[in-house]
Amino acid sequence: MFRFENSIYLYLLVLIPVIFLLWLLMRRLRNKAMQRIGESSLIKSLLPDYSRYKNWIKIGIVLLAFAAVIIGTANPQIGTRLEESKREGIDVIIALDISNSMLAEDVKPSRLEFAKQSISKLVDRLQNDRIGLIVFAGDAFIQLPLTTDFSAAKLFLSVVDPDLIQVQGTAIGQAIDIAVKNYSFDDKVKKALIIISDGENHEDDALGSAQKAMKAGFVVNTIGIGSTQGSPIPLYNNNQRTGFMKDKDGSLVTTRMNPEMLSQIASAGNGSFLAAGNTDPDLSKLIDKLAGIDKKEYKSKLFTDYEDRFQYLFGLALLLIIFELVISERNNKLMQMLNKFVESRSLISK
Repeated sequence: MFRFENSIYLYLLVLIPVIFLLWLLMRRLRNKAMQRIGESSLIKSLLPDYSRYKNWIKIGIVLLAFAAVIIGTANPQIGTRLEESKREGIDVIIALDISNSMLAEDVKPSRLEFAKQSISKLVDRLQNDRIGLIVFAGDAFIQLPLTTDFSAAKLFLSVVDPDLIQVQGTAIGQAIDIAVKNYSFDDKVKKALIIISDGENHEDDALGSAQKAMKAGFVVNTIGIGSTQGSPIPLYNNNQRTGFMKDKDGSLVTTRMNPEMLSQIASAGNGSFLAAGNTDPDLSKLIDKLAGIDKKEYKSKLFTDYEDRFQYLFGLALLLIIFELVISERNNKLMQMLNKFVESRSLISK
């Protein structure tokens, strides 16, 4: 198991391109200042040993050393001992609709992005529970098996995109069936299934699947994303909007959130329906409902000991700094040969 103890310091890595751009700016200003002194051929004759390339090598080494210091400060750690511990909680399985209709922008920035943000907030409020993730459109599959690693859950969630499933549609029933089939191995732990969708189910018998899930020990909750007024479905190519989806007659396709369907599914699964609409869903009610489920004890394997690896990064940074100090800005024989080669190539090209 690999982790960063202080991952917040990794944001400092954005300073590296900033420092490089400032160095380029200073280099350009210095070159302009030297041009005011005299012609480049004269300056070159006055500084015959000056290397034009070693500055690039030196700044590269400095930036690598800086990056090593930042990563070392974040303190990468490797788990060395895995222990089995007993915890009390429930299994929370989230089924997320990633059909094209979830790209509609009646909820900002889009239904899908809004849903992902809501799931992230929900994960932040879970404690000793296990979480799993299913994605569905016209088909459904498991994106994340049950885990207590909430950071991993957020990582898997961040890459969710409609392109993950080529078959379009909204197969809510299939998503429920997959949850029952793949997450029923531990009958002692209570299970809550949370379906996040706009509710446009056209594929299967979602109500029948919800009833089967209830009999299998699941509590099926639904969260509706989108507006009932409807919204067109944008089309993208290379992250650029190219238009809106149209039917075979050329008419604009409008997608609407179906609260009736989602409410019926929740009712059939002995759960509750929460309409998010275009505002943040009131997750407190859902959290309270999950907290009211009897929590059962289950075994979980966790890394309990971690070894620091920051010293290797700091050692690398020290070596790079020493190497940078040793490198002279003057030409050695190799660099002189390189300069002559570049100059000869430029003359030939002319």
